[in-house]
Amino acid sequence: MQPKRVRLVVGLGNPGDTYRQTRHNAGFMVLDEVADFCAVVLKKSSSFPNLFYGRGAIEGTDTILVKPLAFMNLSGPPVQKIANYYKILCEDVLVVHDDIDLAFGRLKIKEKGGDGGHKGVRSLRQALGGGEFVRLRIGVGGAEDEISVTDHVLGRFNPQEKKVLEQIITKAREAVVTILCKGTKEGMNRFNDKRILIDS
Repeated sequence: MQPKRVRLVVGLGNPGDTYRQTRHNAGFMVLDEVADFCAVVLKKSSSFPNLFYGRGAIEGTDTILVKPLAFMNLSGPPVQKIANYYKILCEDVLVVHDDIDLAFGRLKIKEKGGDGGHKGVRSLRQALGGGEFVRLRIGVGGAEDEISVTDHVLGRFNPQEKKVLEQIITKAREAVVTILCKGTKEGMNRFNDKRILIDS
């Protein structure tokens, strides 16, 4: 008998109140929304001290939700530890993260690939031994000319963005559930190239 398939969903972000509600923590926001909606309790454990995680059935899919508590560029090792413990294959991992190359409010699902300059994704690729995991990219838009990329991603959403942020997080949660339960291709068909627009 084959072992039951377990899926791992990783939301990327930086720990601590300083970084809460910043663009770089979009992955954390979506992960929290999935956990709340699916009644999965996230907690720390002595076995995995560098992450919050919880396990539950999401529409019948056995799923572990994870928020690494190392800083963004060190996200990989704690994720690798829990993936190895539960014998989760790289292709059964879904990573949710912010992306400055996508317009604000746009979602894009990708099956595998490089890191696109995202240090959290780079750390995961290194720790997991490749980039065969699925990504849900949350568009946070690019930095304006006078603002550095670092300041942009570590900055908080502006008032206009905040008006639709909840809708974006909800749509991303729907994308996560679709990927887990109906497959990556279905997720791509439903959510890629969709954008929640800000009223001018």
